[in-house]
Amino acid sequence: MGRGRVELKRIENKINRQVTFAKRRNGLLKKAYELSVLCDAEVALIIFSNRGKLYEFCSTSNMLKMLERYQNCTYSSMEVNRSANDAEQSSYKEYIKLKAKYESLQQYQRQLFGEDLNPLNLKELEQLERQLDSTLRQIRSIRTQSMLDRLSELQVKERMWLEANKGLQNKLEEYYAENQAGPSWAGGEHVNSFGQHHQNQEQHPQDHEGFFQPLDCTNLQIGYNAIGSSQMTASTSGQNVNGIIPGWML
Repeated sequence: MGRGRVELKRIENKINRQVTFAKRRNGLLKKAYELSVLCDAEVALIIFSNRGKLYEFCSTSNMLKMLERYQNCTYSSMEVNRSANDAEQSSYKEYIKLKAKYESLQQYQRQLFGEDLNPLNLKELEQLERQLDSTLRQIRSIRTQSMLDRLSELQVKERMWLEANKGLQNKLEEYYAENQAGPSWAGGEHVNSFGQHHQNQEQHPQDHEGFFQPLDCTNLQIGYNAIGSSQMTASTSGQNVNGIIPGWML
């Protein structure tokens, strides 16, 4: 006859409960040891009796390292999950906040353009008007300052161009002065030389007339005549004392 199934419930008899506890505890410790040896597993077993007495088994030599490893594996994953949940909740809250701010800014922009003004009361409308006046004054101030800066830049450029124009004008005047001084000096020298030459002609008219004076030859003789040649030499030498000897007579 086989062994029947034992009903799992608290044993009311104290002695029987202690005996069952001792048997089951020893069997559990034996199973843990066999599991660690057969399967090369790291097993840690902790048992507390109803009286608070501790029974433990560890396949390694240090139970504290096993417990620390258990905490790292269990609670670290819990912390990671909690951190992920916290980050998700924080991101969702930030999204809700940014969405509300975006909608508020859109509504304010429409109100600045004169739209969606019906929900505003009198105080809010006056505040919006003051805001628009302040913005308009600021825009006009910035525009005026920009125009003044641009005008200052143009004035600086104008002074630079005027100085450059003045420098070029001075160079052009110097160039014209040099070109006018050169031809007038050359022309004056030419006039002076021409005047001197004319004055020399007036002072010595006989020198130029000596070229065209006829020779005093009354008798034409063919051949050599000593007396005639001597007379010709003397006459020509007398005629050319103050004149220039022509080239055909040299």
